[in-house]
Amino acid sequence: MSNESGAPVLPAGLQRFLAGAEEHSLPVEVAERSGARSLAEAAELLGIAEADIVKTLVVKHKDGSFLFALIPGDRQISWPKLRSLLGVNKLSLPHADVAFEATGYRRGTITPLGSSTAWPVFADQSIRGRRISLGAGEHGYSAFVDADALTLALGATVADISDPA
Repeated sequence: MSNESGAPVLPAGLQRFLAGAEEHSLPVEVAERSGARSLAEAAELLGIAEADIVKTLVVKHKDGSFLFALIPGDRQISWPKLRSLLGVNKLSLPHADVAFEATGYRRGTITPLGSSTAWPVFADQSIRGRRISLGAGEHGYSAFVDADALTLALGATVADISDPA
């Protein structure tokens, strides 16, 4: 896609992601990629380990608000650990339409950067010290970022919130 002058026009979600990264003075690298049918295939396409692909999950709090949970691809969210950290007895993954309304991003593209609402971010401690890949706001794109810089920029709570997959 290009504008009248022939310059490329980036998809809206990717533009929001990049604006969010800029707002936080966070250096990111974006790569265009083909679709993948599995985590292993995505990691191979990106030339990284499965653990370096970080899923951004939208979690619904029992009070109706939301939060982002950053979980490495080779791990799964630990509901007991996250509930304990938050001091609540109920959290859930919302339906895809609700997640879209809460973030402005579709599943598979969700990222805290550029979200329509700046929900609190909770990152699994295992991403510390790593260069990670995460959603870039649009299908067909992945972003690479330093995990420590990301969590610092977003004021994320970094804790043990996952279990092996």
